[in-house]
Amino acid sequence: MKKRQIYLIDASIYVFRAWFSMPDSIVNSNGDAVNAVYGYAYFLCQLLEKTQATHIAAAFDESLSTSFRNKIYPLYKANREKAPDDLKYQFMLCKKLTEILGVSAFSSKRYEADDLIGTIANNVSKHGFSTIFVTSDKDLSQLVKQGDYFWNYAKDIKHSYKDCRKVFGVKPEQMVDFLALAGDSIDNIPGVAGIGAKTAIVLLNKYGSLEKIYANLEKIKNSKLRGALRIHDLLKQHQELAFISQQLATIVRNSPMKTGLKKLSYTSPTTMRINRFCTQYGLGNKLRQRLLNFVTAV
Repeated sequence: MKKRQIYLIDASIYVFRAWFSMPDSIVNSNGDAVNAVYGYAYFLCQLLEKTQATHIAAAFDESLSTSFRNKIYPLYKANREKAPDDLKYQFMLCKKLTEILGVSAFSSKRYEADDLIGTIANNVSKHGFSTIFVTSDKDLSQLVKQGDYFWNYAKDIKHSYKDCRKVFGVKPEQMVDFLALAGDSIDNIPGVAGIGAKTAIVLLNKYGSLEKIYANLEKIKNSKLRGALRIHDLLKQHQELAFISQQLATIVRNSPMKTGLKKLSYTSPTTMRINRFCTQYGLGNKLRQRLLNFVTAV
């Protein structure tokens, strides 16, 4: 019997993508930029038309500084610039539009979108669902299990559990430890200074996990690995940061959120709600018509 599927959208990525790719000359009747809203709306309509999803949800990031990870490591994501006010406004509109189009939208100041997605995926797996993660962020590959897919929507490429190792160099369950070793400059996860992606992959393929790597430090020191002594010294010197990085990279799968199947079920949108939304926020006829066409199509 084929498993039921749920689509979990890493929404912030697609809002940012729209913001960068759509001209900022797209404004509403008040002169506010709404280019990200337009791009995100087209993305979400197309996704829903293509998948005909019965269960779907979107998760949004809310803050760069209030995640529980900031208490573990204050420099977490400190390298990122704060979103400008016009983008914050558009994030609010995209979240509202998501709900209007029949998709539940989740966000939290304490937990990131990845954690909300991880929690939903964990909960629905108990009900026999497989998950399709709609994202381009390799961090989320750690959630992929047998029967799940990592879907890079922009490139229209789906990776199964087995594919992930070919694409990222490590198994999904090793992605956390890969980030703990190699770090992540986007999220300012330090990792082990001097240990790059290639070395991290070699170590994980040989020893399996971060814990086993540290349990075998002396073997690494005396191994035939290129630069074995240097690798040993770097690992030893930065051990504390490696395990802090592991904590930072681990996606939470039990955040306190309500994710009943009813809330995750797709709900058909109505023309009334779409017209009210477009009028309230001064959105143009082109977007309004695209949304209304979507309603008739589904």
